[in-house]
Amino acid sequence: MPIQSFRRVFEVISKTAEYALRAVACMGSQPDQPVSANALAELTKVPRRYLTRVLQDLCAAGMVQSRPGPGGGYALAKPIGKLTILDVINTVAPIERIKKCPLGLKTHTKLCPLHAELDRAYAATEKAFKGVTIKDLVNSASPIVPLCETAS
Repeated sequence: MPIQSFRRVFEVISKTAEYALRAVACMGSQPDQPVSANALAELTKVPRRYLTRVLQDLCAAGMVQSRPGPGGGYALAKPIGKLTILDVINTVAPIERIKKCPLGLKTHTKLCPLHAELDRAYAATEKAFKGVTIKDLVNSASPIVPLCETAS
């Protein structure tokens, strides 16, 4: 089995999902004004080209709106109180649950104890992410804006 496939078992969210969360949290912290792709890339420390693809996925799903022209940019299309961390993750790169042996072992007709436990952890992670809205993140008592560099 390739090492890359084995590593995927232990990743909970992908880099794409993290980048989407950074962008959504940043837009959620400025809900009344669109943010340009260049500004989002700078504020979130996401490579511009990669961010553009993530934003396209978010727009295609109806989670984000693109506003062209001067003063345009990207803005959330849904209220931050109704948008969860899990919604964002599921839009761009859902958490891959373990349904069969990731090692491809034919004698494992159901999950071994290790992979069954990992899948239970993934299920718990999904449940936790479903319970946290973007509003919870951006309205936190912390002075730090989540996943986003503040503009100076």
